[in-house]
Amino acid sequence: MTTPASAVPERHSDVPTPAEGRCPMGGDLSRVPLSGPGFHTEPHTVYRSMRSRYGPVVPVELPGAVPAWLVIGYRELHQVTSDGELFPRDVGLWNQWGSIPEDWPLLPMVGRPMPSIYFTAGAEHRRHAAMVGQALEEVEHFELRRVCEELADRLVDGFCQRGTADLIADFAVPLPVLVLARLLGFPDEDGPLIAGVLRDLADGGPGAQQAHLRFGEHMRRLLEARRAAPGTDVTSRMLAYAGEFTDEEYVLDLMAITAAGHLTTADWIGNSLRLMMTDDQFAVALTGGRHSVAEAMNEVLWEEGPTQILAGRWAARDTRLADRNIRAGDMLLLGLGAANADPHIRQHLATAHGPSGHSGNSAHLAFSHGEYRCPFPAQEIAEIIARTGIEVLLDRLPDLGLSVPVPELVRRQSAFLRGMTALPVSFAPVRPTGDPL
Repeated sequence: MTTPASAVPERHSDVPTPAEGRCPMGGDLSRVPLSGPGFHTEPHTVYRSMRSRYGPVVPVELPGAVPAWLVIGYRELHQVTSDGELFPRDVGLWNQWGSIPEDWPLLPMVGRPMPSIYFTAGAEHRRHAAMVGQALEEVEHFELRRVCEELADRLVDGFCQRGTADLIADFAVPLPVLVLARLLGFPDEDGPLIAGVLRDLADGGPGAQQAHLRFGEHMRRLLEARRAAPGTDVTSRMLAYAGEFTDEEYVLDLMAITAAGHLTTADWIGNSLRLMMTDDQFAVALTGGRHSVAEAMNEVLWEEGPTQILAGRWAARDTRLADRNIRAGDMLLLGLGAANADPHIRQHLATAHGPSGHSGNSAHLAFSHGEYRCPFPAQEIAEIIARTGIEVLLDRLPDLGLSVPVPELVRRQSAFLRGMTALPVSFAPVRPTGDPL
């Protein structure tokens, strides 16, 4: 579900330069490579350049000279995601399969046709979504917050006496997967194993394929355990759902839930903490202003959403979008981050909600939109994990501060995902509250 960012070649310029030659998807427009440091240093500068040159739908080039369309207009992205018949999430329609090698670096993100909630379309997708949605809806939010507090405290106990930490590796990355593992029904001792598998998957390196196999094996064992001894966890509720699903379908859906919710929530935590420590507007959150935590998290979804570009939609037939000729089978990438920065929607929000337009406004596209958006119960779970984790951290370490200059903070080198590779901090050492993980 996540982009193997380390495997994507980068160019060495802030704004990608158009590739030479004609666009193979129609017209004379040169294609823009979706790579380069601009995407992880100043993505909004890149998006402005794209919008100025190409408008709301941009012809782009993926690794291996694979063509696609990047939708960066808010209105156009809303149109694409609202029309599941014309633009389904059906990778089987892709007209580029004949030129995609088995080791293509973005293949794990784009996927292949398979019976899971993430890689099915139409009625089949709705069948999976109903089962997964019901299982997630029954997660009790009060109990979820209690679990988040417990696990966040354990993680803080692991470094609170040192006076220094990397909030990405020590906190933001492990917390979501430990909580998700508990929700799915894994014993606590398996949480770190799942976290390690997902880390290897996200790295996209030579161990990613083996990590994917291990990931599936963990889910198969969990399925067998919960079938033999049902509980109150998400997996047991999926098994109890009144519908016919194969073991493969259960396993793939469990993998999708975990993978889709892990790194995105981790980056939401990391990006929010970075904002609170570097922006005076949100500094009050560091001194116990819990309302400001929610405001900072919402600001991140507008300005630095964890998923900047999402694959994808595929045109079911020849059509036009913002004066572009889209061929049947063309891939459309959803430029969620760029659409949130669309000056047309920003102008409307500033008129309706004040200068920034963000306060209390959730019209962002950080969770996508339409039939294939992140399910609302999953959004609620991610928000509870992120907010509760941040609040526990700030309650425990109220004098938290960066231990390196802001310019030294490094973003993940990916056009698709926006997160920190590290967030070094220092604080006055405090006593642990319990046993470390």
